Amino acid sequence: MKQDYDFSNAERGKFYRPNATLNLPVYLDEDVRDYLAGKAKSKNVEINDIVNDLLRKDIALIEVMK
Repeated sequence: MKQDYDFSNAERGKFYRPNATLNLPVYLDEDVRDYLAGKAKSKNVEINDIVNDLLRKDIALIEVMK
């Protein structure tokens, strides 16, 4: 590593994208992932669609219980 770096020609914010979305990884336990992958395959959909549907149903239940 150099002692000093020259940033005189640097451009601030060159790679900044204000509309960029961040997709956080979700790590499922192996048994849960295998079960959901089987359900997704049988319905011919992606596993993320199954997970999102389940989470939406849970959110709806939580809202009803408030």
